[in-house]
Amino acid sequence: MIKARNGSQAALDQLMRRYHGFVRLKASSYFLAGGDADDLIQEGMIGLYKAVRDFRHDKETSFRSFAELCVTRQIITAIKTATRFKHAPLNTYVSFSHSPAGQDGEGDCTLGDALPGPSTNDPSICVISTEELQSLVGCLGSSLSSLESDALRLYLDGRSYDDMADELGCDTKTIDNALQRVKRKILAHQASRAVPA
Repeated sequence: MIKARNGSQAALDQLMRRYHGFVRLKASSYFLAGGDADDLIQEGMIGLYKAVRDFRHDKETSFRSFAELCVTRQIITAIKTATRFKHAPLNTYVSFSHSPAGQDGEGDCTLGDALPGPSTNDPSICVISTEELQSLVGCLGSSLSSLESDALRLYLDGRSYDDMADELGCDTKTIDNALQRVKRKILAHQASRAVPA
């Protein structure tokens, strides 16, 4: 114990191995929201390291009792921190490099592509945007089947695939296929309108 506290890496490693089962047993009594048992064991090992660092021989307590206190406090602190949802936005982020369906954006329209750019008051850009929108609406009005049109309308309303399937009287695979066809038609329309570089 004294060697570990004085900087001996070998003594510290031996002490950490010796108490690993003890830490694992302590961690098994707790639950970490959004984490697993290994996360709690790791927190317990941090508590054990702090016990080695802060233990004082002149106090009337054993190292094991002090280590148990430090391990338990570290685990409880980790649980309290996790339940505050302080980092929830970071933990539940959606990458802009993925498609809206969640797959990797390999050759697919990504969320970054789909998000609107900065607003502009340039009249020429407004006119071009209006013409592009009218062209797209005209294309969709003439090239979409009834099912594709209904599926797109419900999708834009934020409905789930199950809701869409119930309302349109088909299964979710049919809805998915219809929306994929709509997407291909939109991409083909945009490609036909692209100005050559």
